[in-house]
Amino acid sequence: MRLPRMSTPTIPVEHTDPTNAKILAVSEDLVGGFQEFPFQAIAEKCGESLETVLERIRAMLEAGVIRRVRQTLLATKLAHGALVAWRVDNDKLDATFDFMFREDPFSGHVVTRSTDREISGSEYKLWTTLKVPQGRSLEEHADVLKRLTGAHEYILMPAKGIFALGVGHVRRQTMEPGDRADQPARMDTTTTVELTPEEWRVLLALKEELLPNEICADPWAGRAEQAEVTRERFVEVAKELNAKRVIGRFSTFLEHIKPSETGQRVTRFNGLFHWAVPPGMEQRAGSEVGRHHILTHCYWREGGPRFGNVNIMAVIHGSEKSRVLEHKAAIDAHLQSEGIPVPYTNVFWGGRSEIKPSEISPLVYEGFHRVWAGAGKQF
Repeated sequence: MRLPRMSTPTIPVEHTDPTNAKILAVSEDLVGGFQEFPFQAIAEKCGESLETVLERIRAMLEAGVIRRVRQTLLATKLAHGALVAWRVDNDKLDATFDFMFREDPFSGHVVTRSTDREISGSEYKLWTTLKVPQGRSLEEHADVLKRLTGAHEYILMPAKGIFALGVGHVRRQTMEPGDRADQPARMDTTTTVELTPEEWRVLLALKEELLPNEICADPWAGRAEQAEVTRERFVEVAKELNAKRVIGRFSTFLEHIKPSETGQRVTRFNGLFHWAVPPGMEQRAGSEVGRHHILTHCYWREGGPRFGNVNIMAVIHGSEKSRVLEHKAAIDAHLQSEGIPVPYTNVFWGGRSEIKPSEISPLVYEGFHRVWAGAGKQF
């Protein structure tokens, strides 16, 4: 008698599955620095077995729920960077967006933004992050992008200080407005660090996204071959890079804007918040804003007169617009309680959004400019 064939159990891939949520609450942004065995570190922190962690992360990556798994870098220590606001014609907005995302390896976050009312700066509807290798010019690269896209104007806003930088969308879903650390956030600087050729080889191999078959107990063995060093030397150099504070976190990045195949979204709204505080109070204000756990990013950036002379910028993600604004109101109230004046504040809401790691390789930079040298407007 032929026995009925047993069907293979389906591995849950939605971020709402209890086991996946437990793993993601750790793997999004709680594994800091370089880890020789990163998935073991996730397993130990979340209380699941290594086998379960590997199985679930691999399945979520293949399903597109996780869009990438990688070792992040503190690129502000390795490259010159800035937030860029672009003024483009409305009928060219989508084409400019597509060019920045698909053609320019140095533009990372590409987001359209709008305001609830017409205010200073609301005509700048395209926002990108831009990084160029050490010794290269942000203005030079932005000028080329301006020529190729036909943008009317751009405003570069380099970071003068960093107070918060994380992801953790699953972990942040249960946070209450006003939840914050006991102490003000520390401000990190953006002073660049010089690396040796060997360190660059290890770093460039380390930072690339892991493929599904690399979601394994030892993901760095193959990367050591790529960097042309032994595995032992790869780990040694990576730890040295970690000591130089150029290594960020090991992270699983959720697809937090687009819905999954079953229609589930991680977040629906993201707000880029602007605060203008009096000159000389930027570090103190940023430290008070940055201590709020809900923030994924918080920087000291100078927006200039077109953006109401704002100097503190931060990002909050959430499923409901009203809830995002409640978090903003709690931060506003905290600043007031600390005696920090805010003569101007505003919200730029995110719309269409694509995210990719910004390239920092000098060779890629030279190749890009060689290819596009002399090219005119593309659309």
